[in-house]
Amino acid sequence: MWIMTAILAFCATGIALFLSSTSKLEVPILPETNWGLKKNEKASAEIRPFKINVSSAVLDDLKYRLAHRRPYTEPLENAAWSYGISSKFLNSVLDYWKDKYNWSEREALLNSYPQYITNIQGLDIHFYHVKPTNLPKNKNIKVLPLLILHGWPGSVVEFQKIIPILTTPRPNQDFVFEVIAPSLPGYGFSEGAVRPGMASAQMSVILKNLMQRLGFKRFYVQGGDWGSFVAANMAALFPEKIIGLHLNMCTSPTPSNFFWLVIGSYFPSLIGVHENYSLFLPVSKHLTLLLQEFGYFHIQATKPDTIGAAMTASPDGLAAYILEKFVFSTFRTFKENNNDNMIGKFTLNELLDNLMIYWITNSGTTSVRLYAENLSSTYRALQIERLPVEVPTGCAIFPNEILTQPQSLLKNRYPNMIQYNIMPHGGHFAALEEPTLLADDIFSFVQKTQRLQEKSS
Repeated sequence: MWIMTAILAFCATGIALFLSSTSKLEVPILPETNWGLKKNEKASAEIRPFKINVSSAVLDDLKYRLAHRRPYTEPLENAAWSYGISSKFLNSVLDYWKDKYNWSEREALLNSYPQYITNIQGLDIHFYHVKPTNLPKNKNIKVLPLLILHGWPGSVVEFQKIIPILTTPRPNQDFVFEVIAPSLPGYGFSEGAVRPGMASAQMSVILKNLMQRLGFKRFYVQGGDWGSFVAANMAALFPEKIIGLHLNMCTSPTPSNFFWLVIGSYFPSLIGVHENYSLFLPVSKHLTLLLQEFGYFHIQATKPDTIGAAMTASPDGLAAYILEKFVFSTFRTFKENNNDNMIGKFTLNELLDNLMIYWITNSGTTSVRLYAENLSSTYRALQIERLPVEVPTGCAIFPNEILTQPQSLLKNRYPNMIQYNIMPHGGHFAALEEPTLLADDIFSFVQKTQRLQEKSS
């Protein structure tokens, strides 16, 4: 009898949560806060060319720290990565960073695309702005603005391989992209807020203003990780600005969706899950994984400056912390793998390029503060992540993504979802790991939106 009572209580709770989550939410009007120092309140709106230029003193200091690092404790026998990053793997990466990594070559590569800085709401915001070249003269090719957004522990380095794919015309498409790839505020060469309160929605305001300053009244936006939150919030807050929204980490974090995931673990057909069951269910397996691997999330949401100090103090500490996240987000079986070559489809140079951005800009602390801001009670009270997104939406689901949800549940937040594709392989850092797959999905999605526009016109 008690079992039946518990089931009924659970169902009643779920129904109550579902009903509460479907109540009409008002779209808040967020102020255009000045997030910088008082002296920046009247900063110039000039768009200034920028190139990465790291001094020899910074590079010499980095090499010294790498050469004089303390020895690490040997991993436990047969423990693989179950206690965290393998010190053997870490030593091999740090030796390569110290002896073989050529920053002058990598700096030139990162400078090969046009970069700029402009001050938005008191903060200097860094961005790549890459226009297509070699447009065929005998075809009327539309050039469409595309804002692409990274997350943590990534950076604009993630987009180095996908930018040329997105800006190169395709024989079967009558459009191509003009790519704007900013460093999120507090990441890389973009300044971080000097006062509390800048969560993902506030970043949406800043980046919407960036696009307006560049002259784009309407544009496409794409994002992964925190970039997916910023992009989705931008579409919810400013639907008149967004032609289409494409995400490679699609989530709808509502109580009702959690309820249906639990129900779906026992009755998967109720949430439209069949052959791809293991991507989403059982919910207990995925919750266990999150509990095991999301300790960093709790730390960064509660004590970002403490972990930020650790990342600031040593390049090997920074590498251990960030590389372990890259491995977890790429390999689901990384804990049992004793192979010390765990870089997957990334190259060591690519991984170190990303670390270099964090190290040379000292942005460890300002980047992880986003977790605390998004989890603050003040921000959660706005319920912005639950606002419906009415603009055409596309989702690319990579099988090793950290968070995935079935299409039926995502439509609670994205009622105008016109594309939902499960990718054959790949993980969380899709633009860096699987640039062609992601670019193909973006092209496919935008083609659908263009056809919808043609039909409505």
